[in-house]
Amino acid sequence: MKNVTLTSKAQLIIGLLSVLWGFSAMAEEFVCRGSFGAKTFDNVRVPQNATCNLTGTRVKGTIIVQNNATLTARKIVVIGNVQAENAKQVNVLEKSRVGGSVQVKLGGGANVYDSFVDSDIQYDTNGAYVRALRNDVGGNVQVISNSGGVEIRRNVIDGNLQCKQNFPAPIGGNNVVGGSKEDQCKRL
Repeated sequence: MKNVTLTSKAQLIIGLLSVLWGFSAMAEEFVCRGSFGAKTFDNVRVPQNATCNLTGTRVKGTIIVQNNATLTARKIVVIGNVQAENAKQVNVLEKSRVGGSVQVKLGGGANVYDSFVDSDIQYDTNGAYVRALRNDVGGNVQVISNSGGVEIRRNVIDGNLQCKQNFPAPIGGNNVVGGSKEDQCKRL
């Protein structure tokens, strides 16, 4: 390598960056409508007004649930996040594993049952019932400004359990919290 000129080194670096850029550009987004089983996808998007059912599916990146769409996922593995904004319903169930967070905002309802979430569960400004039941959560559970009802029961939460401005107030109990239980969730 000592005899390589600066121009050759620069070309080598540019070549390597081009290869790396090409790999990241190759990550594909699967548009989910209907039901799918034990398949692997880079990223999944549930488009507006669609319904997506995943069972035993692996997602290397993130699941995005769009306006008025519904996701029901059972026994899935997601390396990244499950993110929904203005979605109709989001369900992550039955021994699913999410490497990042489950974030459901400005939508209808949501359920995370019997699953593992390595980071946070966040329910923010949803209009239908939201639940977090019997999960192992590596981060926080944050439930803010939901108006359809909230149930938080029998979770193991490494971080904090934070609830504010939900009407009606959250119900539940028997949560084991490594951090603190705050505001409306002090008694849960």
